[in-house]
Amino acid sequence: MTRKMIRYTVKHECAAENEAAITAVFEQLKRETPAGLCYATFKLDDGVSFLHIVSYEAEDGSHPLSDLPAFQAFRAGIRDRCATQPVTVGLQEIGSYRFFDE
Repeated sequence: MTRKMIRYTVKHECAAENEAAITAVFEQLKRETPAGLCYATFKLDDGVSFLHIVSYEAEDGSHPLSDLPAFQAFRAGIRDRCATQPVTVGLQEIGSYRFFDE
């Protein structure tokens, strides 16, 4: 199981565009329901900082998000939208309670 957290800040004028790109990813995820993937995105109180938490398990070692066209479109412009570039860190779960339950 791989777990990661990604945090970044977008330019103020890019916040709505970034949020729309993220929404498109979740719309595609709801349609395609890839197995072994848990994914959540949060916008912080400042309105321009975003936090993504992803947990995935793929038998072939692939990353389930990478194959989604909506995610590819989101990533394609992320560097240009950012004021602070994405930082990815690995996570080791100690415990969770209904974190990804809907």
